Amino acid sequence: MRVLVVEDERRMAAALQRGLRAEGFAVDLAHDGEEGLHLASTGEYDIVVLDIMLPRLSGYNVCKRLREAENWVPVLMLSAKDGEYDMADGLDLGADDYLTKPFSYVVLVARLRALLRRGGGRRPSVLRAGDLTLDPARRLVRRQEKTIDLTPREFALLEFLMRHPDEVVSKAEILEHVWDTYDTDPNVVEVYVGYLRRKIDAPFGRGAVQTVRGAGYRLASDGG
Repeated sequence: MRVLVVEDERRMAAALQRGLRAEGFAVDLAHDGEEGLHLASTGEYDIVVLDIMLPRLSGYNVCKRLREAENWVPVLMLSAKDGEYDMADGLDLGADDYLTKPFSYVVLVARLRALLRRGGGRRPSVLRAGDLTLDPARRLVRRQEKTIDLTPREFALLEFLMRHPDEVVSKAEILEHVWDTYDTDPNVVEVYVGYLRRKIDAPFGRGAVQTVRGAGYRLASDGG
């Protein structure tokens, strides 16, 4: 899942980026409110982590302008402002959650996953495609009651496909959301799709991951 972190304290921003990438998220950074608003308005993000005390444009105003533009990307406000009115203001302006600094990193990740389940349509806590299941919080994949060991990149690829069942997704889309870049050779997607098929499909005689020639890949909602 693709996350935008808007945080002017650069060490904090870099730490969040490293930690969230380790959890399988693709992460972009913005260091002021105007840049954050621009990226959130023009990019395709699954969630925004937004500080309040930002230069050029406050987090309150970033969130307000997004909602005025009918941009409903889930927003988690992250701030040292811990007064009850500060929290109420953020939520009333359209934020979906509010976490005060200092915060528990475990709680931050759990809240992000909760927002992903609630926002942007149906996002169940455990993803299912027939007898294939993926639990993002527990980092667990199972098929026919057997646990399947995946690398972090394979897991992120499968999660992205399972969050878009029966949809054709291009190599470019996969690179953006799973590899966090456009510059990687697109053929790496084909390589990792092959790895995934050898683990989740071939041993079970199934074909969940399907190639759509000239367009990309599709994960069958019935598990293939």
